[in-house]
Amino acid sequence: MVFVLGMGGTFQYGFQISVLNSPSPYIKEFINQTWIRRHGISIPEGTQTLIWSLLVSVLSLGGIIGSTASGYLTGAFGKKRCQICNCLLPIISSVLIGLSRTVGLYEMILVGRFLCGINIGLGMNIHAQYLGEIAPKKLRGLINSTGPLFVTLGKLSGQIAGIREFFGTESLWPYILVPIGIASLVQLITLPLFPETPSYLLLHKGDKEACVKALKQLWGDSDHQEVIDEMLSEQATKKTGNMSVLDLLRDRSQRWQIYIVINLILCLQLCGVNAIYFYAYDVFHAAGFPEEKISYVSLGIGTFEFVSAFTCTLLIDKFGRKLLLLGGLSLMALTLGLLTVALSLQDSYSWVPYCSVALVFAFIFVFGAGPAGAMVSICVEIFSQAPRVPAFVIFGYFNWVGLYIIGMIFPYMVGSLQQFCFLVFMSIIVISGIFSFFFLPETKGKSITEITQEFNKLNFRGGQRQSRTVNLSCAFSTRL
Repeated sequence: MVFVLGMGGTFQYGFQISVLNSPSPYIKEFINQTWIRRHGISIPEGTQTLIWSLLVSVLSLGGIIGSTASGYLTGAFGKKRCQICNCLLPIISSVLIGLSRTVGLYEMILVGRFLCGINIGLGMNIHAQYLGEIAPKKLRGLINSTGPLFVTLGKLSGQIAGIREFFGTESLWPYILVPIGIASLVQLITLPLFPETPSYLLLHKGDKEACVKALKQLWGDSDHQEVIDEMLSEQATKKTGNMSVLDLLRDRSQRWQIYIVINLILCLQLCGVNAIYFYAYDVFHAAGFPEEKISYVSLGIGTFEFVSAFTCTLLIDKFGRKLLLLGGLSLMALTLGLLTVALSLQDSYSWVPYCSVALVFAFIFVFGAGPAGAMVSICVEIFSQAPRVPAFVIFGYFNWVGLYIIGMIFPYMVGSLQQFCFLVFMSIIVISGIFSFFFLPETKGKSITEITQEFNKLNFRGGQRQSRTVNLSCAFSTRL
């Protein structure tokens, strides 16, 4: 089920991020040829830049809409049904973009990218919540960290699809979204064979029999009463039922959890990973790689990131989320500092460019093996069933806003600061790490009740509300 969810979930996000880099000259030429056919002249440079910017950024617009709608849709219809319907959007997008050149309408690419954005915004939220709710406690970190693993697999697949041996040619670029159409078709066919999440069946639908059946299908034919009791304890604290984003923001018992989510997602987007990918070409060129081979060397970065994300799935349940997060952020900050020095001395010594290459790969590995996987796992585990849905609406919103901000500001930062822009990202990492060190509890091996009690020390500093919650939970368990 983890594989099925991944192929229709965060895999789509990673693929869309990287897939347009290689075929972009052919798409721009198609836009120009369409303009000539309509108006008899070549497209003005400013107009072409505007259309291309819309084509790239419309994915974020669709992502914000999908993320915002995910709270209502998953609460009303369940995660399984929403994800099945969501599978249709990439298939439609693949058809639209595949026919765009035949029909002669570049607007079909815009519509296709917009639908992909909605699919990603909705699918990423569903994927993360689905993983968190089907994972047994002892495998929770491993299963939650597969979300970032499929992001890196999507990035790598998008890079491979874009090279000239596959779809990165003038004749084949319209079919570049065929892989995500196939991935969605796989999920559309196989997902109905799996159950809805057990917690949704029990807490939202009130169907204990279906919950037990789902647990046995997912975890094996044994006694799962302890897990059911933990789910029911949420009812004792009155945290079940549909909860809106506004309700969550007003709920004092969730205040520091929200602060943690916002801190982590902004750090994820603003930590400098996009800057590393941007500078990779210059770093590899300075190290002496032939220009026609650099795109293949960049595949090495994607492969390295995938290996590091896989490493995270092996480490997270052994070392815990907080250690991987803080250790990874510390090493990332150190790597960015060293990379700034190396890039500043790039032309002074012949061996320095090779150090820059090594630092690029080191940063990617540390990011994937630590913070990338740990952040998502933390965001899933610090919320109970009801607030988790609106929390991931907030998560998705800040994710897309952060992506938009870095897309708009980063070119100006590079133009004015050059390699010293990494010092800005290093500062963001340090601030986020300090905040997490003081206010983030370890979630490894803890139930949602135990994690909530940790946060209540911050949410209710007097401790009175926390005591009342614990007593109420104990009374409910006694009645059971």
